[in-house]
This record gives sequence, structure tokens and C-alpha cells, in this order.
Amino acid sequence: MFTGACSGMGVGGWVLMAVFWVGFVALLVWAVSRIFPEGGRSGPAEGASTESPREVLDRRLAAGEIDVDTYRRLLDQLTTRVG
Repeated sequence: MFTGACSGMGVGGWVLMAVFWVGFVALLVWAVSRIFPEGGRSGPAEGASTESPREVLDRRLAAGEIDVDTYRRLLDQLTTRVG
């Protein structure tokens, strides 16, 4: 006859069952995080820039992508369109 709360499974069985369920839940959380990598965060799309046009122009000048004359010409065009 079975007596006690373990019903014959023993301490090892309970520990094994607990390890199984912890592993199962961890696997489930990992799978959901791989399926939905953004985590429900809203914001700019991947690859979208959050820089203003002026910041992009400044960064391009600093990186050497454009020269000072081009920078001034584009800045002038930018300020006349915006302002």
C-alpha cells in the first residue's frame, strides 16, 4: 500500500519532475523570445534612423563622406526648405 504524500515516487522522482518543468518553462520562454524578438516594443523599425536631417549631414561631414562645400550647400538647401 502507498502511504504518505509521495505516493511511492520518492524524493528523486519529485526532484526530477521539478527539473523537467523548470527546463520546459525555460524552453518555452526561449522559443517565444525567438519568435517575437522585439518583445512588443514599439519604436522605429529596424534600420530606421532616429537622426534628424541636420545630424545626418553633420555625421557625413565628420566621417569624410562629403566635403565642406557640399556640406554648406546641402545645409543651405535644408534650412531654406525647413525654415
